[in-house]
Amino acid sequence: MSAPAFPELPAGFRFGVATAAYQVEGAHDEDGRGPSIWDTFSHSSGRTLAGATGDTACDHYHRYGEDIALLRGLGVDGYRFSIAWPRLLPGGTGPVNPKGLDFYDRLIDGLLAVGIAPTVTLYHWDLPQALEDRGGWRVRETAEAFAQYAALAAERYGDRVERWITLNEPYCSAFLGYAEGRHAPGAEEGRGALAAAHHLLVAHGLAVRELRAAGAQEVGIALSLDRIHLASALPEDRAALRRAKVLHNEVWTEPLLAGRYPVHEAETWAGLADGPWRLPGDLELIGAPPDFLGVNFYRPVTFAAAPHREAAPERRTAVDIGVTELDRYRSRRTTMGWPVVPDALTELLRELHARYPRLPPVWITGNGSAEDDTAGLDGRVRDTARIDYLADHLAAVADAISAGVDVRGYYVWSLLDDFEWTHGHGQRFGLVHVDHDTLTRTPKDSYHWYRGLITAHRAQAEEPAR
Repeated sequence: MSAPAFPELPAGFRFGVATAAYQVEGAHDEDGRGPSIWDTFSHSSGRTLAGATGDTACDHYHRYGEDIALLRGLGVDGYRFSIAWPRLLPGGTGPVNPKGLDFYDRLIDGLLAVGIAPTVTLYHWDLPQALEDRGGWRVRETAEAFAQYAALAAERYGDRVERWITLNEPYCSAFLGYAEGRHAPGAEEGRGALAAAHHLLVAHGLAVRELRAAGAQEVGIALSLDRIHLASALPEDRAALRRAKVLHNEVWTEPLLAGRYPVHEAETWAGLADGPWRLPGDLELIGAPPDFLGVNFYRPVTFAAAPHREAAPERRTAVDIGVTELDRYRSRRTTMGWPVVPDALTELLRELHARYPRLPPVWITGNGSAEDDTAGLDGRVRDTARIDYLADHLAAVADAISAGVDVRGYYVWSLLDDFEWTHGHGQRFGLVHVDHDTLTRTPKDSYHWYRGLITAHRAQAEEPAR
């Protein structure tokens, strides 16, 4: 089977790959790093597949030189990685860990030496456990601690980092972590989860202020946004769609891009929404215009109306909003069970463009597929399904650009087969296969396809100048 055609993207469009600290670094208790909520969570019985943890992950902490060589071979413009907050500040605040600071100096300098621009994510879910012990994201003090951490990172690395992302997918931090209990810290709450969502936004606003004061070039946030389809024209399903959009998208996009709280939040959370965690001036802080919006996208969803699990609002978690997800997509599924519907990405981007007049430039900061990657007898990993996925989603980005959406670049998730949170080592998203016993890295066919795409794009961009 021949590889799909390379999508046509504008000159200046940039390509990268992404990882996250807890998923790849390992060295969980080395060189002064403190524990995070994911260390605690993954070491708790029954929380992850087969009891896997990020203790070793891909051992990127020791093998970062090897991984930089893979990035150089791939030819990417940028590498998006996260800093582990507990590696810099083991207690979340207080004494700084110099060995942690030094590690990211080495990583950043190594990237720049081979012409790769670093994009730094400050928070990719690994909250220092010491801060969770004091209330975690439920309390404003954590947002204030995050601002101090952002200032430290900016002072140390700001002269070399092109692009800063404050938070990655705060939906997962707030709702999977504090409402559903499926992610660290494993809580199932109503008001606590909504307070966490708000304090994450406050943390973003405070960090933007600190980063800009330190002279940061570009500052934004990466949101996991869903293209949500209507189940039917019935009034109850239309109301369910409104609630689902609040929970999945608008709790973030409305304060960040429109300077307001979601119109339908009272309907969505029935007695839980407007809590004492909101203070005067918060919307102005949160809504300081970002330099870009990161969009992480993997699949669309369809929601219909459903009964609340608990009748009393005070007993409901923040995700019990009277909706149920329907399986309406006749498409291929990734091994995560997610439907592959590339057009939904175009729809989402166009919807954002239409809804928010002040939408900043967009970067696709996470997009990729988990597949059943098995090396053949020759050692080659023929992941044709992933190549098709990437080609089709990049074509969807091109369609959005043609429709007027200002999309500047695209990061594949992920460079490596990593520790995939609760799925442990059971799901593989990487362009590079990692043997989790030996930690041997093997570029897959998708790695070579992506390299070819980048090479062809650059050649095409240079053609008019000849």
